[in-house]
Amino acid sequence: QVQLVESGGGLVQTGGSLRLSCAASGLTFSAYDMGWFRQAPGKEREFVSHIRWSGLGSYYAPSVKGRFTISRDNANNTMYLQMNSLNRDDSAVYTCAASPAEGCFGNYDCYRYWGQGTQVTVSS
Repeated sequence: QVQLVESGGGLVQTGGSLRLSCAASGLTFSAYDMGWFRQAPGKEREFVSHIRWSGLGSYYAPSVKGRFTISRDNANNTMYLQMNSLNRDDSAVYTCAASPAEGCFGNYDCYRYWGQGTQVTVSS
């Protein structure tokens, strides 16, 4: 019954911005750390960002640090990813995921639940 639903993807030009959302249901949202992954065609899914259950403490892949900001609103069971200064390398399907809040992040097997993803395409 757990469901994670991403939204906010789309087509933007280089240098543009998007804000992704992840709406969670069927779980006690504040009991889970949350993360974002992305996957481009022909590539493995890669870690993008992670936020602790409380919203205090976040982690970023080196490729997005300084450009992306992860946040969450536990009262509304929603996580966000603000994406700025987008470039072609950011084009991918972005997926949100939930992890038990036990200090595990970044690795695929940390996350128990996954959404279906939202497409982000950055054009020149």
